[in-house]
Amino acid sequence: MADSLLNRRNSLKALGAAVGLSLLPEVNLAKPAPKLAFTYCLNMSTIRGQNLGFVKELETASKAGFRSVEIWMNSLETYLSGGGTIADARKRIGDLGLKIENAIGFANWIVDDDAARQKGLDLLKREMELLAQLGCKRTAAPPAGATNTPGLDLKKAAERYRKILELGDQTGVVPQLELWGFSKNLSRLSEVLYVATESGHPSARLLLDVYHLYKGGTSLDSLHLVGKPGIEIFHVNDYSASSSPATITDADRIYTGEGVAPIGRILQALRQPDKPLIISFEVFNKGYYTQDALLVAQTALAKMKAATKGV
Repeated sequence: MADSLLNRRNSLKALGAAVGLSLLPEVNLAKPAPKLAFTYCLNMSTIRGQNLGFVKELETASKAGFRSVEIWMNSLETYLSGGGTIADARKRIGDLGLKIENAIGFANWIVDDDAARQKGLDLLKREMELLAQLGCKRTAAPPAGATNTPGLDLKKAAERYRKILELGDQTGVVPQLELWGFSKNLSRLSEVLYVATESGHPSARLLLDVYHLYKGGTSLDSLHLVGKPGIEIFHVNDYSASSSPATITDADRIYTGEGVAPIGRILQALRQPDKPLIISFEVFNKGYYTQDALLVAQTALAKMKAATKGV
């Protein structure tokens, strides 16, 4: 009898413990997936010298392992003028598992000449409308047309930048104010920062580049002033120890990690804690243009991953 009572008590205790545990909230013991610091992207400048055409460029990037790309507007326009359609392009992009992060165009939106500027605004609006249909939410806004003569009024540049940001409000495609280190205007971080902040528009963003920062003579100690939300996409590349800001050209850009650019330091200053920074490989290397495009794209991706390890 005593053994029977003892067994019954033990059974009730076990049942009570089980019921109690069942009332506790479920605890997920699995470790959360680590946040990705970077999204790896291919700028089609890297393989444009092989003259693949719009579709083959996309296919090459996808096959190389990229899931994000920057397209060039002239390549898209050639595709469309040859009978391609935006609907077909969008389907191909989806089938390839790609996302168009940004587009490169050269509309003269910033120039002083009123007629030329209006023509540039019309072109940019048309490009933005095409990009919106492709699902692309950004486009580069460099100082195209204002590179040779110094003295651009930055206050007016800010007003003009705001105007194209308002085009972005209409189309859903945000122009990223691009620094060009070789230009007589907007060649330094201080200049693009002024124009972006003076525009007074919440969507203002900067598009910077390892090469252009070096070419224009910007001090990397100033990068922390940008503010991390102000950079969504950043162009990466490298340069050799023999290059100097005075002599380096677009064609001298090389794979990340093969030169002396302080890429890790730059990315540490710009990376965001709450979302990945899109880093896009952009070079115009004539030596790479003589090689197989797939090999170049694969090498670019591998070199980017190596350069960002531990950053």
